[in-house]
Amino acid sequence: MEFLGTTQLASYCGTKKSCLFPDLAPTSTTKDTYQSYYLPGYRYLSSWRPSLLHKVVSVPPRSDKQFNPTGRPPTLLPAARSTLQARYSTRDWHHANMGQLKGSEASRYRAGRLNADSMRMMQNKDQLTYQMQEDSRRNLGERISNIDFWRSELIYELECLLKETHALETAKKRLECAADEMEGPLKVALECLYDREKRKGIDLVHDDVEKNLIKEVDVFKDCQEILTKLAQKISQQLGINRDAQHALEQDLSDKNSAHFIDEKCFNLRNTSDSINFYHGVEKADGTVSVPSTWAKFSEDNIRCSQHARANSVKLREDAEVGLESTSEEMWNHFISTNLAFNNRIAEVADAKNKLQAQLAKV
Repeated sequence: MEFLGTTQLASYCGTKKSCLFPDLAPTSTTKDTYQSYYLPGYRYLSSWRPSLLHKVVSVPPRSDKQFNPTGRPPTLLPAARSTLQARYSTRDWHHANMGQLKGSEASRYRAGRLNADSMRMMQNKDQLTYQMQEDSRRNLGERISNIDFWRSELIYELECLLKETHALETAKKRLECAADEMEGPLKVALECLYDREKRKGIDLVHDDVEKNLIKEVDVFKDCQEILTKLAQKISQQLGINRDAQHALEQDLSDKNSAHFIDEKCFNLRNTSDSINFYHGVEKADGTVSVPSTWAKFSEDNIRCSQHARANSVKLREDAEVGLESTSEEMWNHFISTNLAFNNRIAEVADAKNKLQAQLAKV
């Protein structure tokens, strides 16, 4: 038979057969009556009456007396009678309802399982997210502590370096001032030598005074050269100190920026304002170091600054020693030259007195 409103994929639809000349099927039971076949009128869904061209069950001929003993004509046409006989049974109707109920129950069961799985997945992801946030918060706290430690170390080392640089600049100024002040005694000693060249005759003698004056000039020049070289070394060391200072200041500035960013991230919450999601940002690695190399970088800067401070201290000590030694040496030569002058003046005065006495006798 034919059922309207169904598709070709229905279980009771079979292969397409000719609808113009249907073949009669042999007489069989009710099971053969419900054989599936192709629906020729499936496109006309607006029609409620099945098509008259269908495959029907051949009914064995019966006598009119058996079928209608009264002799009156039948109230139903044969085609309508075959249509009524080809309808579904009550059992099929109950089976169809049970199938619908079971299908609905199965769909509801699957939907319930899907809903439970979704809730469980949401809870798992929420718990995982919370755990990851706690781990990130703990890592950020440790990172901030490390940054604070290295910041304090950099600040302390920078203060010590600035103090040492200031002391070294003071030592350089003292050396330069001492070297400039040696020009006066050096000129005096040279003037003495030039003036003693004006002696006449036998008085132009290479005496102890001249020896001491020449030695004093050499000492002045040597001391002046020593102080000048020390000042030049200090100038070079000041350049090294400034490089170390710049490295410390740059590292400290980077630490301040990193501390600000990490502290801001540490204080963020799920309810904070201006939180944006950037897709794929977790895969971007913009770092240039790892914690070990990061700590080593600051440690190298501090070690370089400490080495520069140690050299500065040594140079300051050398400057102090140079100033004391040159001052003592110049003072000793000054005293010896004055003694030689006094002795020579006494000798010349004695010789002069003797000559005057002899001249008076003559």
